Amino acid sequence: MDIASAESIGLRVSENQSVSGLVLAPAKPRACFVFAHGAGAGMAHSFMASFALGLAERSVATVRYQFPYMESGSKRPDTPAVAHAAVRAAVADAGRRFRGLPLIAGGKSFGARMTSQAQATDPLPGVIGLAFVGFPLHPAGKPSAQRAEHLAGVKIPMLFLQGTRDELAELQLLAPVVEELRPLSTLVLFDDADHSFHVRVRSGRTDAQVMVGMLDAFVEWTISLN
Repeated sequence: MDIASAESIGLRVSENQSVSGLVLAPAKPRACFVFAHGAGAGMAHSFMASFALGLAERSVATVRYQFPYMESGSKRPDTPAVAHAAVRAAVADAGRRFRGLPLIAGGKSFGARMTSQAQATDPLPGVIGLAFVGFPLHPAGKPSAQRAEHLAGVKIPMLFLQGTRDELAELQLLAPVVEELRPLSTLVLFDDADHSFHVRVRSGRTDAQVMVGMLDAFVEWTISLN
């Protein structure tokens, strides 16, 4: 399967606003991941594309999509209300497109937080779990757990894929947050990985190896939900 085989789609976010999306599905998917991008790069970023391809190779379909600000070329992220509307539009499309399949929602960094906020505010129809690829617990250099307060309102399983060197989620703050959310929370750590899941040469591992570990952990967790 080639990344170029992703299908381009359109999603109606509101009466006068639409965004684009990408669907990548294996022949017989076991689940679908509604996958939102981070604040600084859109759905076609190499990390997003590689993650989607890796999931397709593991029999998981993905629906990637743009937030409205990214679609318009702005560098300023949308307000939560606008971002949540985009999350809901993508989830609704995935539910229709992959009717009967387990739906997982989440994303990379900003996309993870907007999805979890949407779920905490009003449960996303058909979604059985949330997966966070680098949950942004706090801004870089400003450690705090305030951004996690809404997670107490999430009543479905949550997967945290996190690097131990993530400057947006210091482990001494993140670990207690995840512990408080048990048994609904699962934390999988990747040693020496930063917020972009990049590891240093001296770690003895490569970024590609980290990606494989993340994909395998995601699929294992997804299977456990069924």
